[in-house]
Amino acid sequence: MSSLPDIAADLPTPATEAADEDFVGVSATHLNWLRAGVLGANDGIVSIAATVLGVAAASTDIKPILIAGIAALVAGALSMAVGEYVSVSSQRDAEMVTARLRGLSHHEVELTNPWHAAVASLMAFFVGGVIPMLVVIGPWGGLMRSAATFGAVLVALVLTGWISARFSGAAVRRAVARNVIGGSLAMLVTFGIGSLVGLVV
Repeated sequence: MSSLPDIAADLPTPATEAADEDFVGVSATHLNWLRAGVLGANDGIVSIAATVLGVAAASTDIKPILIAGIAALVAGALSMAVGEYVSVSSQRDAEMVTARLRGLSHHEVELTNPWHAAVASLMAFFVGGVIPMLVVIGPWGGLMRSAATFGAVLVALVLTGWISARFSGAAVRRAVARNVIGGSLAMLVTFGIGSLVGLVV
């Protein structure tokens, strides 16, 4: 009798079967690109939004907002690429050690590619970061600029959260909530700090 729960737990459910079908034909390389792409886009959206909102809270002049946004966009994209390259290179080294312990050569196993991950992260961060950049320089001023940027970013975060959950098999609501709450806190904190700096400087 004690083994029945274990057997039941191992039986496939319609949800898990559907998830398995989604991953049929998806290689480790493709998943690596996808993971790096989703994370990069999410980081780009939040980082650039927080940057431009922080500056917008301190100054109504569009020039410093644009300069700060572009600098953060370039620096963030390069930083993401380097970080992902180092991270995936370490993962690849571990995979090669595991392959050798199993008596396999690196030609017999599919290794993750750090260059793929780096390029995916760089491009995704840039694309994600462009969203708040385009909105913040739109034809509005004052608090409307910040409100429009905040709203556009929330929509983008919902989308990246959904994509992340869709391909990882996680609960959609939880993934979206994490994205929205985390991104909102980042934007609110930087906006608040920018407001204080604008009063002091």
